[in-house]
This record gives sequence, structure tokens and C-alpha cells, in this order.
Amino acid sequence: MHNLQNKILRRLEADVYKRLRGYPATLILGPRQCGKSTLVKMLAAKEPNLRYLDLQNPADLNKLTEPLLFFEANKNRIICLDEIQLVPQLFSVLRSEIDNDRRAGRFILLGSASQELIQKTSESLAGRIGILELSPFTADELQAQLSHFDMVSFWSRGGYPDSFLAEDDEASTIWREDFIRTYVQRDIPQLGLQIPALQLRRFMTMLAHLSGNVLNSSKLGESLGIAHTTVRRYIDLLEQTFLIRTLLPFEGNVKKRLVKSPKIYVRDTGILHQLLQIKNYNDLMSNPVFGASWEGLVVENICSVLGDYSFSFYRSATGDEIDLILQKNGKIFAIECKASVTPQLTKGFWNAIEAIQPQKSLIVAPISDSYLIKENVIVCGLNEAIEMLAGF
Repeated sequence: MHNLQNKILRRLEADVYKRLRGYPATLILGPRQCGKSTLVKMLAAKEPNLRYLDLQNPADLNKLTEPLLFFEANKNRIICLDEIQLVPQLFSVLRSEIDNDRRAGRFILLGSASQELIQKTSESLAGRIGILELSPFTADELQAQLSHFDMVSFWSRGGYPDSFLAEDDEASTIWREDFIRTYVQRDIPQLGLQIPALQLRRFMTMLAHLSGNVLNSSKLGESLGIAHTTVRRYIDLLEQTFLIRTLLPFEGNVKKRLVKSPKIYVRDTGILHQLLQIKNYNDLMSNPVFGASWEGLVVENICSVLGDYSFSFYRSATGDEIDLILQKNGKIFAIECKASVTPQLTKGFWNAIEAIQPQKSLIVAPISDSYLIKENVIVCGLNEAIEMLAGF
């Protein structure tokens, strides 16, 4: 399993090299266990002068007791510091060190929390650092490299390498449960945030039930017995640690009154299914979350791969709706997600298309062959949708 993970090339690798050529430091953010360390170790195989330190390892952390001395001793190497959010005080030292020597490609920093949580990195190292985000595996990465890629397995298990590449569904389930338990019991407290583990797990489970829906903070707070301000604080935390994604409503120049609250998704479908105790694809097909799960898979893969677009959703007060709107260079694209090989479109979809006038509309379904149902309205699979959108 791990040998296969080490052979799957990540799309971000080319971007890492670009940042290394342009900045003294490169920060790679992403959820724990998404493959950041593996990516750097793959780079190290091509860059023998790379020195890797895991800041969760006491022996490695001890090497930075006098960080300036360590940096001086390794000044001709690329120094990689993993789990940098655990030692945020290093950023001021790094800023001083970089200002003394502005050569490109000196540091690679890996973090499992957003830059806001890592002591506002963009401020402390402004102009000195290139920032990238690594997601778990995406469908197009896997399909391009695995001859036996199975979309159903990817949808069911999610994109975390150890979950997707597990020997069987039971092993994948065990890994995901351990991941969630570690997240609530260790990862969040390590960031200095004191939230009872049981309360956080309950909150995450409630969000899983609501994945793909418009967020009502007050109603959610009432059901959990917490204030709506606490709901917002928890959601910000889960978003900044890459567990959930919020999608803001479309703000284009349309005459209809639009919903103003964000939609919310559990970013990885494997984690979504684990929170809801959905053990395999057969269980998923009979679960009410089936359609929302497919929508989340499509939204997350498109948002992770096509980062140069801006993303939103469209929903009018009368219920006209499009799951995902992409905008770039004045162009608008509409994405509707349908977990069916014979997708049926509602009047609300056509009303929304008429209101926003997208250049193209894609109906993304679990199919392999695309077809046109109306001018500029195409039914297609997930990877074909990504290919088409990447070409604009």
C-alpha cells in the first residue's frame, strides 16, 4: 500500500518547484495524512541536499533548540520543517534568517492548519514565502496513473491515501475512525484550542448530516444546545483545519432574491461516510445522504484542482438552484451534480440557467460517456468535467 502511495505523482509537485525557484520559503498546507510528507520525500529522492525534520518527533525538534545555529550548519541545503503549526514561534526566527539570506529555495514548511491558525504566516513572512495547498488524492490524479482506478471505491473511501489504498473496506473504515478520533482528541488540542472531544465529534456528525445544505447557524446551535456564535467559531476551526468547505452564495447581477447563507460540505467523502457510520458503497446507496455525498465529491475535486476559479452556488428564494458556479476572466460556468446514470433536471435548474446565463453548463454524473442535451448543456463524468473546465 505505502509503496503504491510513493509512486503516485501529485499534481502539486510542479508548483512546488516553481515556488522553490521564486521564494526563499515554500509553505505547503493541507490536512494531516493527505500526503504532504510523502510528497516532500519524493522530492528528496530528486534533491539529495534536502534535510527533513518532523517537528512531532522530539529528536528532530531538539535539533532546533538553537535554530539559527542549525540553519547556519545547513545553509547549503533545502530544510524541510514538517508540522510547522506546532512551533509557531519559529516564524519570527525564519523571517530573520531569510532577511539575512534571501536565496530562493531555502525552506519547505509543511502545515496541517490554515495560515490564519499558523500565527498569520502571510503577515510574518510576507513577500518571502510561496503558499500552496495539497488536498488528499483527487480523481483525475488517480485515474491518470492507476490502470485499475475505481470511481465507486474512491467515492466510498475518499481520497486520503491510507483510506483509499487500504486492503479492504474494513481496513479503510478502521483508518478513518482512527483519523477522526485523533483529530478531535489530539490535533485540535495541539493547536491550543480547548473544545471537549465529545462535543466536537457530535458537532462534526451533525455537519455530516447537513453536508451539501445551506447552513443555518441558529438552528444548528439550538439542536446542539450551543450559541450560534459558537457554531460559527467551530465551523471556522473545522474549515481552517481542512475538514469542511463552505461555499458562498452567488453574487452576480440577477434580478431574483438570492439565499445569503453559505453551503457547507465535509470535504472528504470517506470522512463524511465514517461520521455517518456508512461502511461501504451498498450502505451509501440506501442512505439519504447519497445525492449530497456525490455533490460533495464533485465540488471538492473541482475546487481542489481548479484553484484559479472563484466558486459559489446559486439558490433563489423561490428554490431555483445550481450546485456550483465557477467564474474566471468574466466567464461563468454552471455545475449541477446528479448521482444517477440517467440524470433528470428540474424546472428550477433551467430557471437558474436562464437567470445567470453561463457560457457552459455541465451535469456531472457517475458516467463514462458524455452527451449533449441542449446547446452548451453537457452531461459528463467528473474527470471529463475537470478536463473541460481546465481548458478555459
